[in-house]
Amino acid sequence: MDNLAEQFNQRGATALPGHLGMVVTHVGKDEVRAELEVRPHTMAPNGFLHAGSVVTLADTCSGYGCVTNLPAQANGFTTIELKSNHLGTAREGTIECVARPVHLGRTTQVWDAVVSHRDTGKTIALFRCTQMVLYPPA
Repeated sequence: MDNLAEQFNQRGATALPGHLGMVVTHVGKDEVRAELEVRPHTMAPNGFLHAGSVVTLADTCSGYGCVTNLPAQANGFTTIELKSNHLGTAREGTIECVARPVHLGRTTQVWDAVVSHRDTGKTIALFRCTQMVLYPPA
């Protein structure tokens, strides 16, 4: 785990990523990686991995990537759109996410993420989000 990943783990420890047990393993300008152990609190009542757990993992990776790539004058961002295609699920093990930038603009960023099962390599979800870059009032 790199130092920047540890900083983001500390930042999210008391928020939803920490509550779910997400662990960020790498943060770079071109890629963010994190993992989530499949546990009872990440499941839906039907016994399968909750789609919200998957989306939270992907959105968090993309958001941390956005923060890492903010223009110098920007002071934050907000997700303005997201889409996920769920192709599989899990009942045990660990899921992993890899997020990469598609567009790093002055006013928006677009990130793609792939969530997969660590042991099987099976793709769980494909995810894309758009973030609006925020600036302080003039």
